[in-house]
Amino acid sequence: MLLHLKRKLVTASLTLLLAGATVSTALAANPGQATEAGATSANALINASVVLRVHNQDALENFARDVSSPGTSNFRQFITTEQFAARFGASDAEISRVTHYLQTHGIQVNEVASNHLLIKASGTAAQFNAAFAIGLRNYVRNGRVYHRPDHNPSYPAGLVDVVAHVAGLSNESFRTPKNHRSLEQPNFSATSNFVRSSTASASGSPSVTFGTPLTVFDVANIYDINPLYAAGISGAGSTVGIVTLADFTPMDAYTYWAMIGLPVKSNRILDIPVDGGGQLSGAAGSDETTLDVEQSGGLAPQANIRVYQAPNTDPAFIDAFNQAISDNVVDSISTSWGEPEVFLYPTAFDGNIDNRGEFAAFHQLYLEAAVQGISLFAAAGDSGAYDTNRDGAPYPFFTKVLTVDHPASDPAITSAGGTTLPYSHIFRGATVPFVVPTEEVWGWQGLQNYLNTYAGRNVDLFSTGGGGGVSIVFQEPFYQLFTHGIRTTEPNQNWVDVVDGNIELLKLPANFHGRNQPDVSLNADPEVGYLVYTTLPDVGTVQAGGTSFVAPQLNGITALLKQADHRRIGFWNPQIYLLQNVLGYGGSFSPFHDITHGDNWFYSGIAGYDDGAGIGTLDVTNLSLWLNAF
Repeated sequence: MLLHLKRKLVTASLTLLLAGATVSTALAANPGQATEAGATSANALINASVVLRVHNQDALENFARDVSSPGTSNFRQFITTEQFAARFGASDAEISRVTHYLQTHGIQVNEVASNHLLIKASGTAAQFNAAFAIGLRNYVRNGRVYHRPDHNPSYPAGLVDVVAHVAGLSNESFRTPKNHRSLEQPNFSATSNFVRSSTASASGSPSVTFGTPLTVFDVANIYDINPLYAAGISGAGSTVGIVTLADFTPMDAYTYWAMIGLPVKSNRILDIPVDGGGQLSGAAGSDETTLDVEQSGGLAPQANIRVYQAPNTDPAFIDAFNQAISDNVVDSISTSWGEPEVFLYPTAFDGNIDNRGEFAAFHQLYLEAAVQGISLFAAAGDSGAYDTNRDGAPYPFFTKVLTVDHPASDPAITSAGGTTLPYSHIFRGATVPFVVPTEEVWGWQGLQNYLNTYAGRNVDLFSTGGGGGVSIVFQEPFYQLFTHGIRTTEPNQNWVDVVDGNIELLKLPANFHGRNQPDVSLNADPEVGYLVYTTLPDVGTVQAGGTSFVAPQLNGITALLKQADHRRIGFWNPQIYLLQNVLGYGGSFSPFHDITHGDNWFYSGIAGYDDGAGIGTLDVTNLSLWLNAF
């Protein structure tokens, strides 16, 4: 896991910025380089998840489309987990074939998932080596020891058509949380008052006071949620789900809600450890889980919350989604964790091991969520258009390439992007203000230029901003086919390891008609960011931002929409793209605000859809009216 690397990079940039220091461009040892540390002990315990292929993939794709698309006979005719397993899951005979094969190699079968898409298994390294014709070896990257196969696994002929992927043969994870603290933290004190008025401001004309962190009340004011509250909509009867890779302290969320003066349902949080649960620490990202709960539960104060928290490993992330979706209790799920798509490709970066099977593993789970009516949201990332840069392969150690974050890039999930609200502030050392006149795509390129020009600092904020771009994995989905502004992949995007001899890791395809992201956005800029209360890594309040705030905010909003519509909303994207294509922007009833300014270091805000802010930001009350009309 490269969480430690990402945090060090961000911390270093903030320290340099506040000190007015310069950033050296000399290249030292490659921070992403792995060093081999010998064979994995034959007796080492390996926990793996064997992902089973869905039956009738095309039929499942079509059903997920129809159940999510207004005007079809199947629209919102959702099915149960048991019905999904019977129609699309592996058969009992196929499951028996896999479990028998594992057991003949001494591997213990611990659980067969109720959706018939996953088998949890455990055994020794020697047993897995024999079962899949591999040799597990240890490596060290950024001080962390992990194991991975010395080559790609082989499946026996009888399992090739049944097994989609075996997760856990490598226990390294590159997934990181998508949040950042503001560059100049406000001065909080014991007497700081965070209680807000619930009086709405003019929707689509947001204004904020720099240095005063936003709360969920401000989100409601800016994006027109208050009329729903006035109508008695509070999320009652809804359940939101959080899939996360770190444990947290539930009392932190209750403290936050009390701190801002928000009455909430009591005993509403159910903490569900998956595969033993995630670590409870600042380094593990416990503050990420905390803010996810604070934001989603704050916007839907009477909703229940189920937190599926797992270790930061590949099988555990799959297992957490599998359990959250197959339990089928939650009406919506958000995650604020992700990694660049290219990290799953076979490259010298990870020993040429092909982990692209994970794309299929997650995608079929997200299709299950769609046909069961569970809305899904994922943070688009905080590294602008260059997702690898702040997620483990930083420039200039590696070339900067236009990349997107997964799972937000999956076409069966709603990708949550980021904007910057209007503000004006004279940053430390400058004499003129930095001005953002209107809500725009979040990207710190303009802020970097301002600080270097007017504050006399040589700072490197590249490529902090809202994630967005074009997938190289997933084709353009049906709901984007008639959307103006959809793009193809750019040419000349070669991912190169510069330090270790200009090794070309991957040549990204040009002109690929891929899935574009994000889908919708809300404010994510840490400079006009949100109040967070957490006891990890330190006790107290901070101001932070990132698309990891937007994903849980959309999660909480969905709980309100579900209560207002008296039924699950389901997969957002076919519904919101239809509304954008038909209604456009402006007027009294449009559910969207067009974001036409700013950029995420490559993609600019333009009229209509763009890969900086997606469709745009929301007028939630209007969105509720149109969703109810379907």
